[in-house]
Amino acid sequence: MANNSPQADLKHSDPPIYQDHFYRSGDDRLTLYARIYEADGPPLLLMHGLTRNSADFESLAAHLAGKHKLIIADQRGRGRSDYDPQPENYTPATYVNDMTALIDGLQLRNLGLIGTSMGGLMAMMMAATEPQRFSSLILNDIGPVVEQDGLDRIKSYVGEHEPFESWQQAADHCRKVHGGAMVGYGEQDWLSFAKRTCEQLPGGRIRFAYDPAISEGLSGIQQTAVPPDLWPMWDKLASIPTLIVHGAVSDIMSPATIAEMQRRHSGPINAVAIADRGHAPMLDEPAALSAIVRFLEDTSR
Repeated sequence: MANNSPQADLKHSDPPIYQDHFYRSGDDRLTLYARIYEADGPPLLLMHGLTRNSADFESLAAHLAGKHKLIIADQRGRGRSDYDPQPENYTPATYVNDMTALIDGLQLRNLGLIGTSMGGLMAMMMAATEPQRFSSLILNDIGPVVEQDGLDRIKSYVGEHEPFESWQQAADHCRKVHGGAMVGYGEQDWLSFAKRTCEQLPGGRIRFAYDPAISEGLSGIQQTAVPPDLWPMWDKLASIPTLIVHGAVSDIMSPATIAEMQRRHSGPINAVAIADRGHAPMLDEPAALSAIVRFLEDTSR
């Protein structure tokens, strides 16, 4: 079995330094947050999944910082971004509008997109709308077809949850929910996972770092979180160099979907399966890192 523990693979003694960036949302109602790792290299916008935040990309950023300008956003309702008092706004279309406000404010063009799960849906939407603006696309365990079994599993754990009494309790809960997708994780890995996914309240208790109201959009996920037919949108991306990273045991992305994505894509496209991973790889696994670095080198030439 491959050793996919991130603790075994990361050898960075000091994490790269990032700048806090606050900006107004696309509808000018909220203050949103992004981490920016400055560099002279080509810019990359990294977008997390439904219940996650910018901390999800800490390990990947440690490998890419210095070579690329990294912009890693907390979507509204997550991390350090404002919660939206109108939960009906928690949809990919709204998040895409926010991302447009972010990159317009930074005056960025010709940038690559990296998206995990929901963030990958957003990346496809953005690239289909303005293909001339984006140089490359990395999709992490997401495609034009989202398997119902995976959606049902996600709906089972998203939403209200009592705060945890300790970080260890939070880590144990994360292992219970995600253990099947992260084979090989040890105690320290799960504690690190919890600290990326949760936040500490003033009294010391721990909670997930997202607005529980994001779950409201999942009740009609085929209409809101995941549009019903994404193949026409995918066809608009046919010329954009694309890398598909997917969990070998994912319940969100099927081999048939990956094969069809490759068949319909006329530009450079590659897919890499990450052993012992479900939905979704953390992108710090050796196979994922190797594929991402090679892909970015090729598309930056």
